[in-house]
Amino acid sequence: MNKELANEQEKQRLKDKKHRERQQKIKEAVAQRVAKATEERGVLLVITGNGKGKSTSGFGTILRALGHGLKPGIVQFIKGTKWECGELNILKQFPIQHYVMGTGFTWETQDKATDIAAAKMAWEKSKLMLSDPTIDIVLLDEMTYMVKYGYIDLDEIIETLNNRPKMQHVLITGRACHRRLVELADTVSEVQPIKHAFTIGVKAQKGLDW
Repeated sequence: MNKELANEQEKQRLKDKKHRERQQKIKEAVAQRVAKATEERGVLLVITGNGKGKSTSGFGTILRALGHGLKPGIVQFIKGTKWECGELNILKQFPIQHYVMGTGFTWETQDKATDIAAAKMAWEKSKLMLSDPTIDIVLLDEMTYMVKYGYIDLDEIIETLNNRPKMQHVLITGRACHRRLVELADTVSEVQPIKHAFTIGVKAQKGLDW
């Protein structure tokens, strides 16, 4: 074995050793964080931002919960009753509580009184789920708009969330989530757009967008 080859092998050995040491430190740090996470209770998650995928993430979490035998509840705000929803084509095969506000977007109804009445009814359905200890996880899909428009009282929402069953998880999705809900939440993810096909004239696609 020549000297040059031996030097290269020694360099590689040192690189491998440093890599193992770095990975061991990471492993120990993760183990410490895991050891400290001992509290067991329901978690409030907010998925907000202007990017695509907020509702999809919420429905995906519901599907995950079903896979573990948990019981979910879903309330969809800003959805029309005639709109097809690919996620629900799967989820409705399971015994889940589900309610759709039914009016669609405000620019479609152009009737504020109708929208407020529909929002309040959807919120009443939400409150029933948020007080039911047999429901393990509740998805309030696109509820942030109801707060932004002032259709549902924010103080009442916060009080209901604070008084829900201890082990119940809640997901809230939608753009422009109110800062008080962000502060209340345990986990907040903000989805930001980089590019979107719709902005260059590509129509919404079945199975991809709805």
